[in-house]
Amino acid sequence: MVRRIGLTGGIGSGKSTVATLLVAQGAVLVDTDAIARAIAQPGGIAMPAIEAAFGRSVIAPDGGLDRAGMRQLVFADASAKARLESILHPLIGTETQRLALAAGNDAIIVFDVPLLVESGRWRTIVDRVLVVDATEEMQLKRVVARSKWTPEAVRAVIAQQAPRKARRAAADAVIFNESLTLAELETAVQGLWKQWSAATTR
Repeated sequence: MVRRIGLTGGIGSGKSTVATLLVAQGAVLVDTDAIARAIAQPGGIAMPAIEAAFGRSVIAPDGGLDRAGMRQLVFADASAKARLESILHPLIGTETQRLALAAGNDAIIVFDVPLLVESGRWRTIVDRVLVVDATEEMQLKRVVARSKWTPEAVRAVIAQQAPRKARRAAADAVIFNESLTLAELETAVQGLWKQWSAATTR
């Protein structure tokens, strides 16, 4: 049986919706983006190292990470991005491992990893990779509508992520979520769940 599924997709692809649908099928979700947000909240374990590395300019009034300010910084400065990742990634990895162990040996775990393809290491950790795909135009439309970001800000995020072609090449399955209704998306997820939950790992 497939026990570990890596889920990824570009911003605005609908990946989080697919994660929710997989949980409804019985999966245990380990969301690395949620972990990253939690450790950079006020009092989060990453905050002392972030402040030491970047100073007070990236700290919000509540003591958490100023995400908009940090986003601008790392998009403009590759070395700042590398410094931030050197702080966050080990902490995210530790918490990811803890949650996976806590799920138990019988659980089917979905690791929601936005940068799964970019990291290069997840292929050895998961049994299958599921990519949720959409055109850049659709990604842009969805993110602007839900977040009120400017189109330029969304394009900057897309530019930092792996190209669609690279994500699709890394996938064991792709859900093209361009114009699917929620019911159609759920049907696609259910079919894949049925197939993978019955499959032996390779």
